[in-house]
Amino acid sequence: MALTHRLKGHESFIPREGWITKALFAIQEDPMLFTVASGADALGVGTNMAKSIRYWMRTAGLTDETQNHGVHLTELGRAIAQYDPYLEDIFSLWIIHINIVTNYKMATSWNVFFNRLSVSSFKREELQLLMTDLLYESTGAEELSDRSIKDDCSAIILMYAVEKEDTKDPEDKKTSPFKALGLVYPEGRTYEKRHPNLETIDPLVVEYMLAIAFKLQKGENHSLAIDEIVDGENMPGRILNLNRIMVNDCLDKLQDQGYIIVNRTAGLDMVYENHVIDPVAVTRAYYEGRAELDYQML
Repeated sequence: MALTHRLKGHESFIPREGWITKALFAIQEDPMLFTVASGADALGVGTNMAKSIRYWMRTAGLTDETQNHGVHLTELGRAIAQYDPYLEDIFSLWIIHINIVTNYKMATSWNVFFNRLSVSSFKREELQLLMTDLLYESTGAEELSDRSIKDDCSAIILMYAVEKEDTKDPEDKKTSPFKALGLVYPEGRTYEKRHPNLETIDPLVVEYMLAIAFKLQKGENHSLAIDEIVDGENMPGRILNLNRIMVNDCLDKLQDQGYIIVNRTAGLDMVYENHVIDPVAVTRAYYEGRAELDYQML
């Protein structure tokens, strides 16, 4: 039996600069905006683009929809709208990236690309072949659309591949803000998955993922093996493309901040939840701490 999955839900558009900001404001003004021309007029874009924005907002966990009440911002959506609606802080991009990539049902190709693609470099045509095999294996589907897989692979490259300095245009609204994460780099006709600059990842990005994982566990004493945090599905090592040294660096900082307890004695290599914290509360803790820091720097 095939798992619930979705290919090419994005209408062939990646999230562009300004799209999420437009949606955050428009949805707060009119929860029924998607009922008229798919929201095209309210968002100031074409119909297919409006459908794509709707898809990305929902896939990123920023919106929920009901038939009677239309669309509304989730708790995470409200937090970002309150603290960083223009996505000026890369922390926001990391959190949205995490939500998109871990959303297997809505963004299957993204989930498979970060969780299961074992090669670190590939040509565009090679990526399609590799992803085709992985998607059949992952979904259990008997038939998948070659065109949809090709379009998803192209969208992933367009969304994440860092542009060369001589081709960058800061005014280009067609580009993706997620290029700033530094996860994919072009080298001639080849693309490389690379470790991001750890300075762009606040430890609370990792804590956000740990809080999600702990929340899924039953009982009171929540714990994770460091091996799982590094290599487990939908874990920081894979979704953020961090190696073990980078993961351990973040874990040590989180322990210093009191969020977790790290035990490496007797070969245990375990992480324990120090106190229960909701994932969205982690984002608010970051934004409020950052606001306090900015105030002190004035």
